[in-house]
Amino acid sequence: MTLSAKQAVDVLRAAGEPTRLRILALLQREELAVLELCRVLDQSQPRVSRHLKLLAEAGLVERFPDGAWVFYRLTGAGRQCEVVAEVLARINPDDPGLARDRRKLDDVQAERADAAQAYFAENAVHWDRIRSLYVSDADVEAEILRAAGSGRFRRMVDLGAGTGRMLTLLAGQADHALGLDLSQQMLNIARRNVTEAGLTHVELRHGDIFDTRLPDASADLVVVHQVLHYLGDPAAAVKEAARIVAPDGRLIIVDFAPHKHEFLREQHQHRRLGFSDDEMARWLAEAELPQVGLRALPPTRADGLTVKIWAAQRAPTVLRSAA
Repeated sequence: MTLSAKQAVDVLRAAGEPTRLRILALLQREELAVLELCRVLDQSQPRVSRHLKLLAEAGLVERFPDGAWVFYRLTGAGRQCEVVAEVLARINPDDPGLARDRRKLDDVQAERADAAQAYFAENAVHWDRIRSLYVSDADVEAEILRAAGSGRFRRMVDLGAGTGRMLTLLAGQADHALGLDLSQQMLNIARRNVTEAGLTHVELRHGDIFDTRLPDASADLVVVHQVLHYLGDPAAAVKEAARIVAPDGRLIIVDFAPHKHEFLREQHQHRRLGFSDDEMARWLAEAELPQVGLRALPPTRADGLTVKIWAAQRAPTVLRSAA
């Protein structure tokens, strides 16, 4: 598909302004809330919002509300997206203004990460109890077992392993299991839990969900359990998780449906207030991992949260006979 002359003019006009170009460069790194953009750009919210409106009208960015916050990200597909990517690729990476913006965004990300690490360190011992405030673990885990199936796995990987609950639930079906987490406090508790469960074939590592350093197509089962809502770029985490799924292997993502409990952002370091089915389906499709199952579990109390379980499966490798 090509752009019409008018569309090309709209794209160039939208991108051809200093602040809007800076916004596009920032959103190329991750989706950002309006107030985060204001902080990095050092501009008022009304001014930044006007720029974002023009970018959205030109089809260069997508706007999506999330509770009381509004996030923006680069448009995921289309010729407009290709034009923006080409423009950004040709900018000198050492440009002083854009380099300054990157440093300020690094500061925002570091503060976010420090706050999350402090929260996890403080609450690691009580993590399972905190999680159980919002949904019935027994019902969720029964659905996770159903989504995983009854077969055996050569290798299971749990990204964001936390206290190791998914490992103790599923590792019995695996020849080898690996859990990654950035919190050493969580890993310490996970080690104790898997040891008490007698799971001698489980390995726990300090690792990053965005850069697991695991080989392509190396796991028959990959689990991302209640992790994405803490992340600045959940789509990138889904892409990395999908990368390590082996042929005929499965990815299971467990998280919340969209909700409006802002206290989870304020008190529990949630960055996103749930995910829509359309959003998750798009990320899985972009990762070339077709969705094969979806379950919604309503809360057990009036102020609780609906838990979603998305399952996706890699196509099996087709063996070609010798000519």
